[in-house]
Amino acid sequence: MSKKPHALGIDIGGSGIKGAPVDLDKGSFTDDRLRIATPEESTPEAVCDVVAQIVDHFSVKKDLPLGITIPAVVMHGVVQTAANIDKAWIGIDADELFSDRLGREVHLVNDADAAGVAERHHGAAKGAKGTVVLTTLGTGIGTAVLVDGHLVPNTELGHIEIDGHDAETRAAESVREREGLSTQEWVERLQTYYSRLEALLWPDLFVVGGGVSKQADTFLPLLDLRTPIVPAKLKNKAGIIGAAHLAAKGT
Repeated sequence: MSKKPHALGIDIGGSGIKGAPVDLDKGSFTDDRLRIATPEESTPEAVCDVVAQIVDHFSVKKDLPLGITIPAVVMHGVVQTAANIDKAWIGIDADELFSDRLGREVHLVNDADAAGVAERHHGAAKGAKGTVVLTTLGTGIGTAVLVDGHLVPNTELGHIEIDGHDAETRAAESVREREGLSTQEWVERLQTYYSRLEALLWPDLFVVGGGVSKQADTFLPLLDLRTPIVPAKLKNKAGIIGAAHLAAKGT
């Protein structure tokens, strides 16, 4: 490693589980990221085995803070929902599960919340005042809300109702691909979604993450919003960095 890490971050996704040691001063990895495919049956035990492989790979000390993201609402370490992972996660005390399996303390957090915290400290929302809303446009729509730099955990604003539909079933990137929407057709749906968020929250800044943020210049300029809207900067590093930051610093 080029520099001693401050924490280890692991990002559990629907298709891959990724991890890396993180320098929290720079918001960067101190070693190459390791990615292992998410088990086809993504049960708690199966996912825990993969997380253990990643932790073992980096051979970090037991007292190094370890943050883990999961695509779910997490309250006091207990998983409340299960998006893109096995429903067996619901009701599991995942903090206890991972701690027992890994023999070390862990900090579990919602994946979008981790991305929001990473962008707040090291990315597109660094230095932003007031209310910042990060949205991840992917298989679904994840959200993170920060007020004056403080995270409001477990917001699920991808599920607000729009025209009788769950918003993410109309505006997620996966829907655009599945329905073969043109850019203009998809932008119309995004316009409705972000306008609703504006009316509810009156944010000072939108940050758009997820894989589609790489093509942000093809659709963000087409949105007509009063709120500045910018692409995320950390791309697929955000979850790992945010999880590491929350494990080490708690906010």
